[in-house]
Amino acid sequence: MIPVLCHIGPLTVYSYGLMMALGFLTADWVVTAECHRRGITPDYASSLIVWAAIVGIACSRLLDIFNNFSSYIADPKSMIFSGSGFVWYGGMIGGIVAVYLVSRRYGIPFLQTADMAAPALAIGQAIGRIGCLLSGDGDWGLPSTLPWAMAFPKAIVGWNSETVLKLGPNDTLVSGYFPGVRVHPTPIYEAILYTGVFLLLWQLRKKGLADGRLLYLYLILAGASRFMVEFLRVNPRVFEGLSEAQLIAVAMMLVGAVAWWLSGEKQAHAPAKEAARA
Repeated sequence: MIPVLCHIGPLTVYSYGLMMALGFLTADWVVTAECHRRGITPDYASSLIVWAAIVGIACSRLLDIFNNFSSYIADPKSMIFSGSGFVWYGGMIGGIVAVYLVSRRYGIPFLQTADMAAPALAIGQAIGRIGCLLSGDGDWGLPSTLPWAMAFPKAIVGWNSETVLKLGPNDTLVSGYFPGVRVHPTPIYEAILYTGVFLLLWQLRKKGLADGRLLYLYLILAGASRFMVEFLRVNPRVFEGLSEAQLIAVAMMLVGAVAWWLSGEKQAHAPAKEAARA
C-alpha cells in the first residue's frame, strides 16, 4: 500500500490519482477502438474522455462533500487537495451528463455513444478500485479472518478505531479496531467483478444489439456487483439494512432491466412495422 508516490515541490502525487489517470487512459483506448470500428473520428473519443473526466471528477468530489459536509468544513483545503474523498456514483452521473452533451455537440446518437462508453466505464471502474486499494482511502470492508484479509496501516484516511468499523446492534457501525485486525479487501472484489463486466460487454459489442443495450446491461451488472460487495463494506445502513450505495445500485438495476426489456420489445416490433410498410 503506497498512498503517496512522491512529492514534486508543493505537489503531492497520490497513487489513487495515478490509477485514476490510468483508468481514463484505458477508457480512452477502449472508446477510440470502438470509434475506429464504427467509422467515427477518434477525436470524438478524446473529447468524450476529457469532458467525462473533468465533469466526473468534479461531481465525484461534490457528492462526497455533500455526504461529509461537516468534515470538509472543518478542513476546507481538503475539498481540493485531499488524496481521497471521491464517490463513484457522483462521477458516473457527471460522466453520463458530459457524454450526453458531447454527443449532442458532435451530432452522434447518445445511445450509440453510451454503448461505446459502457465497456470503458467498467474497466475504468476496475482500475480506479486498485487506486482505492493502494491509497487506503477507507473503501475496505468489515473485519475478517479470511486468509486474504488485509491490514492498511498506511491508509491515507488513517488506520484506527474511527476507520476500522463493524456492524453493531440495529445495523449501526461501531469500532471494530484491535491490534492485528484485518479486513475484507473489498476494492479487490470490485476490481475483479468490474473486469468481468468489461470482458462481457467487450465480447457483446459486435453482436448487433440494439443501441443502448450495452449501457443497460452495464447498469444491471455494475449495479449488481456493487450491491453484493456493499454487504461487506464499511458504509452506514440507511434503509432496511441497506446502504445508500445499495439503494442507488438497486435503482441502476431497475432502470437497466426496464430499459433492456423496452429496447427488446422495440427491436422485436421493428421487422413487423417494416413488413407492414412494404
